[in-house]
Amino acid sequence: MAKKKQPPTPPQKEQISPQQITSTLEENYMPYAMSVIVSRAIPEIDGLKPSHRKLLYTMYQMGLMTGARAKSSKVVGQTMTLNPHGDAAIYETLVRLTEGNGALLHPLVDSKGNFGKQYSRDMAYAAPRYTEVKLNPICAEFFSGIDQDAVDFVDNFDATAKEPLLLPTSFPHILVNPNQGIAVGMASSFCSFNLREICEATIALIQDPNVSLLPILKAPDLPTGALLLYDPKEMEEIYRTGRGSFKLRARYHFDEKNHCIEITEIPYTTTVEVIVNKIISLAKAGKLREITDVRDEIDRNGFKLAIDIRKNTQPDLLMEKLYQMTPLQDSFNCNFNLLIGGVPKTLGIKGILSAWLDFRLDSLRRQISFDVSKKSQKLHLLEGLEAILLDIDRVIAIIRQTEKESQVVPNLMAAFSLDKDQAEYIAEIRLRNINREYILNRTKEKTALAEEVQRLQETLKSERKLKNLICRQLREVAKKYGQERRTGILPIENIQALPVEDWVEDYPVWILLTEEGYCKKIPVTSRTQGEQKLKEEDRILQQLETTNAADLLFFSDRQTVYKLKTSQLPDGKPQSLGEYLPNLLGLEDGEKLLYVVATTTYQGNLLFFFVNGKAAKVPLSAYQTKTNRKKLKNAYSDKSPLLALYDLAQEKEFLVLRDRDKACLFSTTLLPLSATKTAGGIQVYTLKKNSAVTAVLPVEQLPENIRQYFRTTKLPTTGHFLQEEHQEILFPLLES
Repeated sequence: MAKKKQPPTPPQKEQISPQQITSTLEENYMPYAMSVIVSRAIPEIDGLKPSHRKLLYTMYQMGLMTGARAKSSKVVGQTMTLNPHGDAAIYETLVRLTEGNGALLHPLVDSKGNFGKQYSRDMAYAAPRYTEVKLNPICAEFFSGIDQDAVDFVDNFDATAKEPLLLPTSFPHILVNPNQGIAVGMASSFCSFNLREICEATIALIQDPNVSLLPILKAPDLPTGALLLYDPKEMEEIYRTGRGSFKLRARYHFDEKNHCIEITEIPYTTTVEVIVNKIISLAKAGKLREITDVRDEIDRNGFKLAIDIRKNTQPDLLMEKLYQMTPLQDSFNCNFNLLIGGVPKTLGIKGILSAWLDFRLDSLRRQISFDVSKKSQKLHLLEGLEAILLDIDRVIAIIRQTEKESQVVPNLMAAFSLDKDQAEYIAEIRLRNINREYILNRTKEKTALAEEVQRLQETLKSERKLKNLICRQLREVAKKYGQERRTGILPIENIQALPVEDWVEDYPVWILLTEEGYCKKIPVTSRTQGEQKLKEEDRILQQLETTNAADLLFFSDRQTVYKLKTSQLPDGKPQSLGEYLPNLLGLEDGEKLLYVVATTTYQGNLLFFFVNGKAAKVPLSAYQTKTNRKKLKNAYSDKSPLLALYDLAQEKEFLVLRDRDKACLFSTTLLPLSATKTAGGIQVYTLKKNSAVTAVLPVEQLPENIRQYFRTTKLPTTGHFLQEEHQEILFPLLES
């Protein structure tokens, strides 16, 4: 009988249990974040990150403190025993530590081959199979005492080797080489200081905890040199809190023969490619017309960036301009965040030096304790050796007469009242050394050794002696490895910052304003290159000559003035339409520009003529603002439509026409200065009902007979009627 087919088991629904996002972050993300902070990105009190420490210790174990260099690929491979992050990451770490790269004030690795350059973004380093490295002599200060229990050792990542938690540096390396790192939620940025100054400052702090470090530790000293703009308050804040910033600017000199500026040192925080690209982009934008070419001339002799300039250019003035506009002047942001006992702390200079001193005292105590233990053990053995000095023959007889090897040590212990270690030491002496001379020479060491042990024990008990020892070591380090400052100090009070207007190249230009709101800036030299191109049905409203350093004031029909620097307009050509001002200035819908005024000094007056027969003389200085405001409302009176506007550099005469039948000529000396921009002005014309002023002409456009006939010395005036001969002269002028 066939079995009945069982129906398929329905699939079980997946059980989804809710989980708190906070607990998920805590369980999954926080361990990663802490690992990055504690084990990767933040330096510790020895001035090294774990990747640096693993690499240097591997090279030390390879015997690269002395002897020939080894291939970088070999060093990288050996380092992977301690650092599992891959050969590329290890080699990048190695590159930064080398002399060839130049990223450190005191490079830790002696190198041969191409390791790129700190000051270049694009100069790639060679592959590790082509380069060679060994430890620099200064690394001896990192490993002194490491084999004498000066620091703790821990298992590597797979527990197959031991590595030091810290290196027992004999000077505050944390402040001697620059170090930057970005962790999770925090970062670290250490500038470097001169080694001699750091050692002097540390000694001074040991001798007097209240000492002021600023006179001793003058300022940071960066590997790429340059000039530091020294502000005492700024530097004091960095020293006190471990946070702040300072400015660096490039060094240069002017080559008169080739008429070029040669940049020889740049700020540590930038690269030559960034500088060159910025200069080129500014030159293309017309903001650096003084520069004709910029070249990277870096060679075996060192860094050099050449900037060719025009003949009439003042190099010092141009450099001040470049400092303000390019990374030739840059800031270094300090954030002295380091790990102390596995805890991130942001400390000032005194706090860091005090923490290093505590670390160094602990290392020395451990090292001296190790020495005391070893020397005491040796002294103890020599005391046993001394005990057999008068009866060597008896020792030989005991050894010869002992039947079993295992009984030699107990028999010696019983015969001479020795302990096991002493008896073992005597039993292991070679037959050729069992003579009176050998034993006397060994026991002579006992007195000196006893004195040495006593001296070390006294040092170990006295913090003052330990600190004196640290001071002696610091003086030796400063003498042995100290260098002259690379970064110059330039007091900030000696720097005169150039105002923005001095950055602008000053050359004559034509400004053309059209009825549709287009504006052209055309250098005077290109004005003869053809007719002005305009949009269909557009016409030139105003044309004036000024300079590229002037301010432009655009007056609109809504009693508003818009301010724009001439240098902000790109140089144009007669064949171009120009810039569309409603978009550039942000005009309101339907708002139209009527006039433009150019000024560099805001001296003189503006003369407003209104349809109601009034005129107002307003000081141009009323439109000058301390802040860089671009829009000023209530720029003139709104009581009557504006007919004409003139920039009145000096007093002169104007002809004012009424309804094309009457006119008067008056001097602006008859107009008092208005107290406010919005003043309605003085009545020039006495108008009848439904009459209006329709035109204004400057006196220089008029023949002498017209001037004499219409001139008045009083205001207001009713004017004079136009004769036919006057109309023949004036009407064509009005139409033009």
